[in-house]
Amino acid sequence: MTKLQNLSKGLIKENPVLVLILGTCPTLATSTSVWNALGMGAAATVVLICSNVVISALRKIIPDKVRIPCYIVLIAGFVTMVQMLVKAFAPALDRSLGIFLPLIVVNCIILGRAEMFANKNTVIDSAIDAVGMGAGFTLALTLMATIREIFGNGTFMGFEIPILIDNKISILTMAPGGFFVFGVLIAAMNKFAKSKPRKKDFGCAGCPQAAACGMATSGGCKGTEVSAQ
Repeated sequence: MTKLQNLSKGLIKENPVLVLILGTCPTLATSTSVWNALGMGAAATVVLICSNVVISALRKIIPDKVRIPCYIVLIAGFVTMVQMLVKAFAPALDRSLGIFLPLIVVNCIILGRAEMFANKNTVIDSAIDAVGMGAGFTLALTLMATIREIFGNGTFMGFEIPILIDNKISILTMAPGGFFVFGVLIAAMNKFAKSKPRKKDFGCAGCPQAAACGMATSGGCKGTEVSAQ
């Protein structure tokens, strides 16, 4: 995988929210407005980059038996720093995100990338992976928030939209509306990023009972290849 492929995979092919279905809780909770989505996406991306870089740099030092607790301690440290910065420079955003900002510590996207990628790759590759996954997370959040805010609140980034402000679909700002938009976007992503059909061998070679089957040894069964949709 090239560095460009590593960077771009998080946007569509391995989007952490719409393809891997990770980080569902903050996605549904903070996607009621675009500002909240951008704030959560930026905070999670900063933590993801910092944790990936440090964990990759220390991957040969951290004992394998205690790697998960070590990851959580490192991630918690970065989340604390990000939360303090947000409280200092964007108190309104801090109040809006509420408990979901410190809960980045247990965001499965960050812990998952630490375990599946940073723990096995170089610092540079881990940083690139973090940027791509963070951008994919932010993109999914912003897309959901745009739909929910425009049609649910009749606004965009706080600015009222004529006609829509008087014809709001309020349920889109609630949990059922969030799940509906989430499901629609997942379906659209699966349709857009659908991989090419793969061929599977249904012949004797792929059968677990081939050794005990007379057809396999006599050459009576040739097997076929079919396209798996």
